[in-house]
Amino acid sequence: MKDDKFIDELDIDFGNIQLPEFDLDIFAEGPDVARPETRYMKPHKQESWKQEDIMYDNAQKLARELTLDKGMRANVVVAGSFIFGDFIEAFLMHNNAKAIKMTISTLSLSQENIDSLRTLLEYGYIEELNMIISVYFFSHERHGLIPYMYDQLDIDNRFQLSVCSTHMKTVHFETLGGKKIVMHGSANLRSSANLEQFTIEENPNLYEFYEDISEKIIDRYKTINKPIRDKPLWDIITRKKFND
Repeated sequence: MKDDKFIDELDIDFGNIQLPEFDLDIFAEGPDVARPETRYMKPHKQESWKQEDIMYDNAQKLARELTLDKGMRANVVVAGSFIFGDFIEAFLMHNNAKAIKMTISTLSLSQENIDSLRTLLEYGYIEELNMIISVYFFSHERHGLIPYMYDQLDIDNRFQLSVCSTHMKTVHFETLGGKKIVMHGSANLRSSANLEQFTIEENPNLYEFYEDISEKIIDRYKTINKPIRDKPLWDIITRKKFND
């Protein structure tokens, strides 16, 4: 009762007072808008992305039905039966696309994944292949799949294998047609019997981000000592001559 009486006493009638309207748009624009000094800046306008959210249990079916135009992004949830390495092969073949250079970072892979990548190298779907694998996988497969990888993928100086403490699962490549494609998520190349997710997008900025990281890793942790090819060697010689 005491509390109710106190509340009643605070019930004050302010009358018919009109409160002024305030313009809360601190980023308003126009010739008549004064712009006071402020530490807050208007966010940059971001490029709009076309996006699709899909679920699949079969890599070949996804590759057939997925259309990845410029600026397109697809978020995919896949079943444990889904083999990510099979999707890479199916995506390139179905789209008749050639990867000028493909870089794959993965925790682990299978012999079937290696055979698939061998096929893509042999038939010209991948011109140059870089793989970054984990120390964990290398130590467990140093007498098994690692020698097999060197034997099957080290073709015409087009393959590089780097080993480091990584848990990244990414694939990025540039096609002959100029698309810069990135795949990233939780899935390794082989099936895991677990629910997995990944995103595939045509995104030049993201491609350059991963390309810069991978180049630094490859330069430090590569395991194949490659001879310099004729054309790069000639470029180095002529560049030095003209610079001198």
